[in-house]
Amino acid sequence: MTNWQLAAWALCGVLWLGFAEAQGADKPRHGFLERTHKDPDGKEAGYVLFVPHDYQPDKPYPLILFLHGVGESGTDGRRQAALGLGPAIKKQEKTFPALVIFPQSQKRSWSAKSEDGRRAMAILAEVQKAYKIDPKRIYLTGLSMGGSGTWSLALQYPHQWAAIVPICGRSDPSRAAIIKDIPCWCFHGADDPVVPVEQSRRMIEALKKAGGHPRYTEYPGVGHASWERAYATPELYEWLFAQHLP
Repeated sequence: MTNWQLAAWALCGVLWLGFAEAQGADKPRHGFLERTHKDPDGKEAGYVLFVPHDYQPDKPYPLILFLHGVGESGTDGRRQAALGLGPAIKKQEKTFPALVIFPQSQKRSWSAKSEDGRRAMAILAEVQKAYKIDPKRIYLTGLSMGGSGTWSLALQYPHQWAAIVPICGRSDPSRAAIIKDIPCWCFHGADDPVVPVEQSRRMIEALKKAGGHPRYTEYPGVGHASWERAYATPELYEWLFAQHLP
């Protein structure tokens, strides 16, 4: 190889390094970010993380863990942010004040003891290490299958959450006393053909009998997609971010 060729290769290397560094510098650090979680066995799972546009690493931020419904299950790592809380945040993206984790169920279960449920908690711990999170302001919400998961994770980790927002999910009223002290705002459509509204009604009554003070909104004439109205409620976020652990 001639000296000219060596010089040309060296110049190409410098240009490529500069391009790669520039690409890294241009990588989005705010908004909806696609991330990958790797478990101890090396298995990867994609998830979406929303980072507030005003995020600064020197102040603690609230964090929401969102659990999607069965229709968004899969392995693409993205579709779970396209329904429910994701679109609601998109409408106020520049001002939304919390980090939000959108894990994706691969086996259609958010039960606390399921693989998907355990992975969601592992991703939560991962984000807590990577970002400045207020440990007293971590919230849990989900819709349909994710609403059931919200009840399940709340029951399994009752001291983790500053508040929960289960939407049209199934519940276990016999265990309500475990989470009676967690601030809760539950939503359900009165005409839900997928998850009967009695699921939420019974859980709310059980929480009240146990000494809790849950909020409950039931939409007359609304079917399964009650999350559309719930996540579009400005008061929900005012209430949510006002809750914190002692």
